[in-house]
Amino acid sequence: MTHGFDINIIGERINPGFKSTKALFDNQDLPGIQALAIRQAEAGARYQNVNIGAQALTDPQWMARVIEAIQDVVTTPLSFDFPSKSVQEICLSCYDPAKANGELPIVNSITESRWDLMELYGRFKFKVILMASERVEDGVAKGNKTADEIYSTARRAALRLKHDYGMPLEHVFIDMSVSAIIADTEGLNRSTLDAIKLIGADPELKGIHMMGGLSNIGQQLPPKAADGSDLKHCLENAFLTLTVDHGFDYVLGTPWRGYQRLADEHYVLGAYKNFLEQRGSNALRAVRKFYKA
Repeated sequence: MTHGFDINIIGERINPGFKSTKALFDNQDLPGIQALAIRQAEAGARYQNVNIGAQALTDPQWMARVIEAIQDVVTTPLSFDFPSKSVQEICLSCYDPAKANGELPIVNSITESRWDLMELYGRFKFKVILMASERVEDGVAKGNKTADEIYSTARRAALRLKHDYGMPLEHVFIDMSVSAIIADTEGLNRSTLDAIKLIGADPELKGIHMMGGLSNIGQQLPPKAADGSDLKHCLENAFLTLTVDHGFDYVLGTPWRGYQRLADEHYVLGAYKNFLEQRGSNALRAVRKFYKA
């Protein structure tokens, strides 16, 4: 848990999207990967996400070695970040719950259009990250844009996991996509916030977790807000300030980043609340208020 919030972190750094981590993978530097896992664990990561990129398909044995090496040095349960059923099968086969204090791993992630991963359930026990950003309609995957679309997809899929597979809702993490505000003229941020409130208020979804990666929200914005504060980090904190009380309880992020609730009078929180009320060109004008006094 981080200071200021009752929030859990799924450590994101074991991912070739980070240059320093890609170098570790390219050099097959297992001690370096282990050191990174230890650093995330010591910083309070509740889970650690493991993504080795395209190598997972071309060299699954290397991936198995990575998982075993991580489990040799930390007891944090792992989340396996691959859309492929064959890759997830290898990850789940390698994972040793006994080395994680008996905790199950997480399969990251399933969608209504990528449900084949659930064919592994039964042979393996695991938790799931469920993407609420798309639904299947008449056999076609469609992106969700409104709060009702996000909520109804999350509800339908979560209850399917519960009723068809016997999965406890406590084992379900709904990934609430957090959009960059820079080009959000359609109110996607507002839809996400409203969907979080709907899911959090639904008695049939009691116990479910809501999570998301926050790194997108401040993409392409200047580093400093008009009041001199760290704009991107404060935007992440503003999102959490408005959602944690409604059940948003996990962040896919860097464990040592630190998250804090913003005071009502905080400049960035006020600018974000204003932005959430806007659409179209008004939303673009509202974005400028974050960094122009």
